[in-house]
Amino acid sequence: MPPILNAQGLTKAFGAHPLFQDISFTVSEGDRIGLIGPNGAGKSTLLQVLAGQMDTDSGEVAIRKRARLVYVLQDSHFAEDMTVRHVVEAALARSGKSESEHGARSAENLAAETLGRAGFEDLDAEAAALSGGWRKRLALVEALVQNPDVLLLDEPTNHLDLAGIEWLEEVLSSASFACVVVSHDRYFLENIATEMAELNKTYPDGLLRVKGNYSQFLIRKEEYLLAQAKHQDALENRVRTEIAWLRRGPKARATKAKARIDNAHELIGELADINRRSRTSTAKIDFSATDRQTKRLVEVEDMSFELGGGKLFQNLNFVITAGVRVGLVGPNGSGKTTLLRLLRGEYQPDSGSIRLAQNLRIVYFDQNRELDENQTLRRALAPDSDSVIYQDRVVHVASWADRFLFTGEQLNQPVSRLSGGERARVLIAQLMLQPADLLLLDEPTNDLDIPTLEILEESLLEYKGALVLVTHDRYLLDRVSTVVLGLDGQGSAESFADYSQWEEWQAEQTKPEDKARTSSERSNGKSVAAKKKLSYLEAREHSSIEERIAKAEHLRDAKRDALEDPAIASDANKLVTAHAELEKAQEELDAMYTRWAELEAKLS
Repeated sequence: MPPILNAQGLTKAFGAHPLFQDISFTVSEGDRIGLIGPNGAGKSTLLQVLAGQMDTDSGEVAIRKRARLVYVLQDSHFAEDMTVRHVVEAALARSGKSESEHGARSAENLAAETLGRAGFEDLDAEAAALSGGWRKRLALVEALVQNPDVLLLDEPTNHLDLAGIEWLEEVLSSASFACVVVSHDRYFLENIATEMAELNKTYPDGLLRVKGNYSQFLIRKEEYLLAQAKHQDALENRVRTEIAWLRRGPKARATKAKARIDNAHELIGELADINRRSRTSTAKIDFSATDRQTKRLVEVEDMSFELGGGKLFQNLNFVITAGVRVGLVGPNGSGKTTLLRLLRGEYQPDSGSIRLAQNLRIVYFDQNRELDENQTLRRALAPDSDSVIYQDRVVHVASWADRFLFTGEQLNQPVSRLSGGERARVLIAQLMLQPADLLLLDEPTNDLDIPTLEILEESLLEYKGALVLVTHDRYLLDRVSTVVLGLDGQGSAESFADYSQWEEWQAEQTKPEDKARTSSERSNGKSVAAKKKLSYLEAREHSSIEERIAKAEHLRDAKRDALEDPAIASDANKLVTAHAELEKAQEELDAMYTRWAELEAKLS
């Protein structure tokens, strides 16, 4: 079967600098392609070209007849007067779903199910007023209900909390449609990709595409680069021989001599091309710590805080000491950014206290990344002159820009011309000029390419001060954090050794505590008034779930009794089968209990 999307010979340049040249890219049934590459390589531009939202300088994009292609941009925005329900209804209308095609009820069911799985409860909430993470979820739901054949996603994990990322992983892993995903989240790519493609001028065709997930891609990439290095060494030896021959001044009158001269020039040109493509640079990131000797930097004691009428923190207690790297996790709206702002004094607690060490120097990275669009890169990096003071040394702005992979030509360009990752590097450059006892980093990884992420990881590991890090990048969180502080969104917090321990704790919280507790809540009328929080499908599911749990318990008990039957206990094969059946019955019962807890949580 031909591919759903077939792009051949794509070339796109802005000004005199081509982003990519003569790129070919196909998407077939079932493909889940992770698209990576350095900042400024043209990943977002390539997605826009594939989506038909941008013209190329040359090349063609062909889409299979009647195939539906849906594109989700990096930043999600909605009209002021649109509710969550309106956004989804409009998406259904755009997709052409009608009673004759799919049936009105099936379209409604699809929308309700997708919204429910994404975690939406209030369908009348104003879409534009949602947090960045919930706007991203809504944009993804908007795309999913259109029943795409190909889904194009540009940095979909940006702004999503960790639970949202795991939800998206589950959706994509079980999806019937194909997708192309631009992402720098290595765990995400590891879990969802069936193919990886890197857009990079290092490769002769400008693109390296490999079957498999991210770790398999790294193995193949290393093999490719090793083979290229061997070819380069062999080519250098041949070129040296040919140059020595050319210097002897051979006469080009003979046909053989002329052919060899032409061939020598071709080899020299090929080597120059390989050298140009293989020349790589990495950003130099090095956060400066002060010489402070104080051990206890921050003490939070019985701190409570409300925002927007909701209790974010209640009787919160924790201590930050020198050298500690705290990973701050929790669902969207649990107060991660608010806690950072409390630590830096933007907000004051309603009760309790936050005590800071005397003259504590705090440096804050704001996820909103506000840069003056009209300012030149030169002024963004060095506001007051053509040099900066870094670690008591004067560094010229050109050298400072080069440290963050910017060219001299870019210095006089406006910030508006920079990609998202390049803007992130500007903010990190500004951050590095300020020595700190405590770094507060709010989503510093958004838009950074993978090589820069790796440099950032190493820099944070080498940093001698204390750190509080909010990030959706689980790899970075696992590697950098010495302790994880988990916020549950209900005012409580717990400390964990690592992210996996936090995940286990979260799973425990979803289990029903006791059947009687749920019954008593229902008997005092609490759930009757709250049932409006459930969708139509969820309400139907909730009404029958107790009966189904009772049947599942009866089946589990029957399987357990079977193990005690002497006829089974004395037969090894029957015993193995009976054990397997009991385990399966228990798993099904546990799944029902978990779902019951989810529905009851919406009614509480």
